[in-house]
Amino acid sequence: MIHSDDAEFGALMDKITRDSGFQCSSYKDKCLRRRIAVRMRAKSALSCTEYAGILDSDPREYERLMRSLTINVTKFFRNWDTYSEIEQKVVPALWDRGERELRVWSAGCASGEEPYSVGILIHKYAIATHESARLESLSIVGTDIDATCLSEADRGLYPESALGDTPADLRERYFPQVDGLRTMLPEVRRLVSFECSDLLRFQPPFEDAHLLVCRNVIIYLEREAQDALFAEFHRALAPGGFLVLGKVETLLGEARSLFSPVNARERIFRKI
Repeated sequence: MIHSDDAEFGALMDKITRDSGFQCSSYKDKCLRRRIAVRMRAKSALSCTEYAGILDSDPREYERLMRSLTINVTKFFRNWDTYSEIEQKVVPALWDRGERELRVWSAGCASGEEPYSVGILIHKYAIATHESARLESLSIVGTDIDATCLSEADRGLYPESALGDTPADLRERYFPQVDGLRTMLPEVRRLVSFECSDLLRFQPPFEDAHLLVCRNVIIYLEREAQDALFAEFHRALAPGGFLVLGKVETLLGEARSLFSPVNARERIFRKI
């Protein structure tokens, strides 16, 4: 059983932030306690003070802790209804802008399924409209705080289970099999790059993104951090740019005046 009072837990949070840069104070307390408890049990630590000592003596434990604290549950085309709406409404609208460069940011992308999914939809549309040459001006960047996940994303190799929500036609067209795994089709893989970045420090990969996808990340943040992030998202988007959130997330407070709904049920919004 784990024993720690609030002061001891707070001291551990301060240490983690100081040592790793992970902004513990921006995340919901219950979420942090639950995920840290998992690592404490794994290391047989009975208190936060004991676990802090383990972090000092075992540098690799910080890597394991960061993987536990960051949310890495994802699949290709997770919640297909949302991606269907992106395919039908967002991608054509982006394409019709006629921009010299089209910029897409997938924030909190974990192992890359999300930016690759968007890349597939844009690639499919470009081929269907006989404008594949315009893909040369497309930039899709996935960012995440977890460098290990990003290395997996860059390799573009995935188990069959990662494609559980992927429509059969897209699975066969864009995911050739290699040694029992599925690999990202090179034509899509080259459209996507990855950068290690802490979302809460807000270092967007470029200015004036035309589409910003951040799904199932904001729900774990405290309200103050959510408000600040929505304001930063608004600044990062080009005029009329799109924002896509997770199905259990929504705009709150002041953020409602910054975006208009495209499809509120699927959490797709547009910058006002």
